[in-house]
Amino acid sequence: MESWQESKPGEAQAAQEAIHQGRNPLVESEFTRWEDEVGVGRIVNRRVIELDPLPTPAQVLTEYPLDKAAQDLVLSSREDIRSVLLGRDDRLLVIVGPCSIHDPQAAVDYAHRLAELNSKLNDRLLLVMRAYFEKPRTTVGWKGLINDPDVDGSHNIKKGLLLARRVLLAILGAGLPVATEFLEPTSPQFISDAISWGAIGARNTESQVHRQLASGLSMPIGFKNATDGDIGVAIDSCYTAAQPHTFFGINHEGRASAVQTLGNPECHLVLRGSSHGPNCDVESVRIALEQARKKLPRASAAARGLVIDASHGNSGKDEGRQAQVIEELSARIAAGERGISGVMMESFIVGGAQPTAPLDQLAYGQSITDRCISWPRTAELLSLLAQAVEERRS
Repeated sequence: MESWQESKPGEAQAAQEAIHQGRNPLVESEFTRWEDEVGVGRIVNRRVIELDPLPTPAQVLTEYPLDKAAQDLVLSSREDIRSVLLGRDDRLLVIVGPCSIHDPQAAVDYAHRLAELNSKLNDRLLLVMRAYFEKPRTTVGWKGLINDPDVDGSHNIKKGLLLARRVLLAILGAGLPVATEFLEPTSPQFISDAISWGAIGARNTESQVHRQLASGLSMPIGFKNATDGDIGVAIDSCYTAAQPHTFFGINHEGRASAVQTLGNPECHLVLRGSSHGPNCDVESVRIALEQARKKLPRASAAARGLVIDASHGNSGKDEGRQAQVIEELSARIAAGERGISGVMMESFIVGGAQPTAPLDQLAYGQSITDRCISWPRTAELLSLLAQAVEERRS
């Protein structure tokens, strides 16, 4: 796979030397590039210091393919999620797992714990494990496993892509479907075949790029309300993503392509609270569904139900309050409240969070982004949600 990189002998070393000297190797280079040959060498890449070729999606998927069991699990779980969102399946969709994955070993450890619990609860809960590899940042910070797998600022994206792929295969191998947030518009080509549910985050819910992306994805997509609490933009996103689109993208061979989509009718709302406070109460759910039904077809997923994110603005990113939100939602579901199709929980082996640092300096199984509920408490809350579904049935 070294054919990914087609640099001339000595070019990589010369580039690193230029960077250390504070020069731009793509502009001030002794090597002739195509930019020089067509006369734009002094114009482009003034603020880009490296273009490191990546493997194509086809190469990554060929090296780390989904086996037949994994393919069957992805297909069946996508259909199960659709059925829950449309009210045809009375289970509760529960998307649970680490805020972000930084340690593949701990993520797989968590997956096996969740899979064992799933065998006892899957008649009432549709459990989908969070596997978030890309982290949107308000300003700057660690951007996730794909972007910086060594958590040290080295940004080895090639390594991150392959690690993410291997984590997905391991989670599916444990028997669990996977959820992720789609951030970069090209990364889905490397991982989306393994994903059963996707999210578009609050910072991107109004983005045309992400609405177009969602229109071509093969799984249900949850659009979160905006960070200021606006649910109208998320509803607009569900409407927009359900339409056909044509836009710039790449194919599995890595070639720039005009992507034409059919539209995704399985988009829905995720209430995640806001900078002003929570929006997971009964009245907020009622208002959100009422607004969705005015804008969207009555039979659409977004008009039938929604997902509540117990973290973020609904809990102030406090894991203790997040657990209380789950308890409150359990009581409401048990009492028969309709419209809540699913919930999201941020949970890891060890509760809380720790400062970002290289992997060998971190506590095992604890988040380096948002604070997470501990595994023992998670198991209690999942059992409580399962009991709530059983009571709602009766």
